[in-house]
Amino acid sequence: MEQTISSTRTLKAKTYILLFLMIALGSVGNTILDKGMKSLGPIDFSTRSAVWQGVFHTFTNGTIWLGICCMLLFMVCHMLVLSWADYSFVMLFSAITYALVPLLGYIWLGEYVPVARRIGIVLIVFGVFLVSRTPPRTTPPISDRSVS
Repeated sequence: MEQTISSTRTLKAKTYILLFLMIALGSVGNTILDKGMKSLGPIDFSTRSAVWQGVFHTFTNGTIWLGICCMLLFMVCHMLVLSWADYSFVMLFSAITYALVPLLGYIWLGEYVPVARRIGIVLIVFGVFLVSRTPPRTTPPISDRSVS
């Protein structure tokens, strides 16, 4: 019984730590990626050489690579947390990213966030609060992995 309580606490702790990392890396990565792409300006698709020039400038931009690295780390955290928590919990909890991205856009990119979006952000935060009040895993883990 004591081992079950301890393993449940450990599962909950590591789930929330990785969810936090996942949300932070995803939000920051998307914002940095946006900043890098906006610094390039619109990519011209009118000629083949213009496309190749756009590709070259995109993949030689350090800001874009920093955003890509954040997004890759986000994906690793996402895969790990999905390995031990319910999909429905992870996806709903990670919706807080939709609240953080406009905030980061406002702070780092100088974007205006209209009132309707702000109301949506409040609703998302409230929804994530409700989801956080539920256990991360409601299904038993797969212990026997037999090959057919």
